[in-house]
Amino acid sequence: MEISKPFFVVLIIRFIYAGYFLLTKVAFSVGMNTYVFVFYRQAAATVVLAPIALFFQWRTAPPLSFPIFIRIFLLSLCGITTSLDIFGVALTYTTASLAAATSNSLPVITFFLAVLFRMEKVKLRTSPGIMKVSGVALCLAGAATIALYRGPFFKLLLHHHLIKSHHQQLEGHAIPSTQTWIKGVLLMLLSNITWALWLVLQGRVLKSYPSKFLLIALQCFLSTIQSFLVAVAFVRDPDDWKLGWDVKLLSIAYCGIVVSGIAFYLQSWVIEKKGPVYLAMTTPLILIFTTAASTLLFGEIISLGSVVGALLLVGGLYYVLWGKTKEEEREKAICAAIIDAEKANGGSKEDTTT
Repeated sequence: MEISKPFFVVLIIRFIYAGYFLLTKVAFSVGMNTYVFVFYRQAAATVVLAPIALFFQWRTAPPLSFPIFIRIFLLSLCGITTSLDIFGVALTYTTASLAAATSNSLPVITFFLAVLFRMEKVKLRTSPGIMKVSGVALCLAGAATIALYRGPFFKLLLHHHLIKSHHQQLEGHAIPSTQTWIKGVLLMLLSNITWALWLVLQGRVLKSYPSKFLLIALQCFLSTIQSFLVAVAFVRDPDDWKLGWDVKLLSIAYCGIVVSGIAFYLQSWVIEKKGPVYLAMTTPLILIFTTAASTLLFGEIISLGSVVGALLLVGGLYYVLWGKTKEEEREKAICAAIIDAEKANGGSKEDTTT
């Protein structure tokens, strides 16, 4: 039973992220302003994470110098505030299923940026290197397919979905224009690029400030301030800031507490038990869960181009992860061979001396 625990935890994580895409899309569909939503979401995450981080890591945390603070401030501005604001706008142009589909490009984009920053190496003359490059190419092909090719539309379960109040709203906006769709896809990819940049640069910041939980809480706090300033600059209607006991408040609470709180802890646990590759390989589950729920609950219309592009994105993801795994196996085998050779040489020297 111990072996299956990480798998069940991964299923919970992917369900959480599927719910994140769905609830966020619903909140925007009923009139929630995207910039205000990001501010409330980050404020909720700060309220949840800050007390926990201070309780567990305040005494052991290293001193926070001004240069490190500036790095953390810029990191939260790039990877959290900017990424979430762009994602919110992109989601209003597209669908929850598309957001889940493009999430498969995140590990590939992260790898590509790591190569640019010389944190990863690509050996083109080896099969793992070829797999990695092929994965990046498939990812680009998938993104281009989703953006430029739409094809026929599939209305699966359109007359049998469960939330009929949302159905009437979808009827008028079910098929966005080609220009709107392309704009949404490009913004979604831009959001993933800024998020991937955050993942890559966070490794460097952690070297100077290794308290992980406190670092995340501090970034959430700084992002709350940043997203508030962005929202104030773009949103002038006081009614857009009002919250009631509706899906808007539910979505904010879900993103702040469940996604930023519970999912963060569960991801750390899975990485500790099975490693980051295992967690990354389950990313396509988000697409499966989100598409199924969107079709069943909201009767979401899916295009052939989205299906083909999503398959290419998933293929690109697995090619990169496959190449990465094979490369690690080769390095371990080479290290083991070197150690065995040194032991053999050491043993032969002792035999000659005796």
